[in-house]
Amino acid sequence: MDPARLRSCLGRFATGVTVVSYSHDGQPRGATVNAFSSVSLDPPLVLVSVARTARACPLLQDTAFAVNVLSARQIGVAMTFAGRPDEAAVIAWDQGRHAPRLRHTHATIECTPWRSYDGGDHVLYLGRVEDIAIRPNEPLLFHGGSFHRRGDGLDATGRSTRISTPTALPLQLSAMEELAEEFVAGWI
Repeated sequence: MDPARLRSCLGRFATGVTVVSYSHDGQPRGATVNAFSSVSLDPPLVLVSVARTARACPLLQDTAFAVNVLSARQIGVAMTFAGRPDEAAVIAWDQGRHAPRLRHTHATIECTPWRSYDGGDHVLYLGRVEDIAIRPNEPLLFHGGSFHRRGDGLDATGRSTRISTPTALPLQLSAMEELAEEFVAGWI
């Protein structure tokens, strides 16, 4: 299997964008991860898949972590924790009961370590959900190699069910200044 072709095919599955955060040497750290999944409600478990080459990979072993589901205004945060620092990104932390949490996210899932498994070139970390937070903002989505906002909900015939929600449009990195202005205006 050609890895580039497989990656392109897998990129057709739209996902949310998350930053997995944890503490290392008393400092909050994080890594952008889009391979995140719910696993179980009883016990409450989630899974994150982290590349073995990521600096975070060995640091997550037996470590509490938070899955920060990013809001549509946090493209710069996603890029920063993916290793492409964005000078305009607002990185603000809160300390949770078990792990550091990013502020202004769409949702946060705080976990204690449950198990880890070999996932080939990744390690699969399962966390037991200890605390959650949900915020009324739009999620950041990733599909086909670019960021997106949530679009209209569709009924069985493909027609919009939400008149007030804008259609999904790709977010370009060049739009970051506009998003930064919206972000600041939204929190003032």
